[in-house]
Amino acid sequence: MNESRILLVDDEEELRRSSAQALELAGFRVDTFASAEHALELIGFSFPGVVISDIRMPGMDGMTFLQRIREIDAELPVILVTGHGDVQLAVRAMREGAYDFVEKPFTAQMLAGTIRRALDWRGLVLENRRLRAVAGKRDDIEHRLPGRSQVMVDLRYRIRAIGASDADTLIIGETGVGKEVVARALHDLSGRASGPFIAINCAALPENLIESELFGHEPGAFPGALRPRYGKFEHGRGGTILLDEIGSMPFDLQAKFLRVLQERVITRLGSNETVPLDVRFIATSKVDLEREVAAGRFRADLLYRLNVATLRVPPLSQRRSDIPLLFMQLVRESAARYGRDDIDISPSLASEMAARDWPGNVRELRNAAERLVLGLDVEGEDTTAPADSPRLADRVAAFEKSVIASALAAHGGALKPVYESLGISRKTLYEKMQKFGLDKRALGDEP
Repeated sequence: MNESRILLVDDEEELRRSSAQALELAGFRVDTFASAEHALELIGFSFPGVVISDIRMPGMDGMTFLQRIREIDAELPVILVTGHGDVQLAVRAMREGAYDFVEKPFTAQMLAGTIRRALDWRGLVLENRRLRAVAGKRDDIEHRLPGRSQVMVDLRYRIRAIGASDADTLIIGETGVGKEVVARALHDLSGRASGPFIAINCAALPENLIESELFGHEPGAFPGALRPRYGKFEHGRGGTILLDEIGSMPFDLQAKFLRVLQERVITRLGSNETVPLDVRFIATSKVDLEREVAAGRFRADLLYRLNVATLRVPPLSQRRSDIPLLFMQLVRESAARYGRDDIDISPSLASEMAARDWPGNVRELRNAAERLVLGLDVEGEDTTAPADSPRLADRVAAFEKSVIASALAAHGGALKPVYESLGISRKTLYEKMQKFGLDKRALGDEP
């Protein structure tokens, strides 16, 4: 892996420097960080390297960092550094997906050996993904945004088309549909994949410090500004900046951001010098920005400049046929994350999941999957098959019937969107409906 990278995270400066120096002497390219939050900005689905992190750190600790990394890519190797009394915690981390752990004090040779094995494994993972994509098989974008419904097929097509470009993009969708997942996919498909991915929540920025947070400042720019500071825009150079819920950006700041979009330069507070900005901007919104423009809360020129390309992420209510399989995938991921055995989903539960409303969309569905894995009640349903459950073929048939029935219900009995969303032919759908005794007339006839 010629482009392999090591991200080393430790809040102890002396240990961080000595470890980095030893690893660089061993031939590794090392980036060091005092906090996990900053390292997280460089991690994406195609990150070609390994993460090494101390477990006990202020702010985001190593265990939380591990969980955040696994949400981005469950196959990215994370090596945790533990203290003398943290072995039990390290064992728990291994169960939750850490690649390995090393105990302090450790030798540079031992750490380097662990890193080489992790890099070899990561190289195989990335090569496997590349070969699957070349062969036309299910790729990582389909894994991150699963679904056979036509709206999801179209969304993945547009992501692949837009991702390779450098176009600024606006992502529209309800709460919990996966707008940040789409943004990360665009970043990972672009030529900026090895650069930082900076996510900025516009609704959470402190109003009195918002310009300093985004643009940075020079010493003396305001009371308390003793040292120069890079803003988040400068931290994103060479990468992608995600402006989450851009509709929440204060109106007076929108004019300054418009200049950044147009000229790709910034000026730090307290300075007259412009700084070139090589970034791609992606913005998300759960509200209709054209309505915000009409209401006078959002600048029309900013909207037209920002949405060079627009992606709309569908809510679950528009792709009910995807819900059973999506729920099963989320259950498998939760079981792996918590070190639990796989759970056999009953056909009745799968059917009920598809029929239920999910105002929180995929985020709410994931919470339901986690409750199921943790043994908590899921609306009082019998979640697993009974001990005397029928043979596998019968259970598969029952599940298949529930998926087709849910798709028919979602499309009001219209057959064309059903067989297209399920990826089967019209003839196959008719045969299965006859086999399972499903009558489209009970749901409305096909137009």
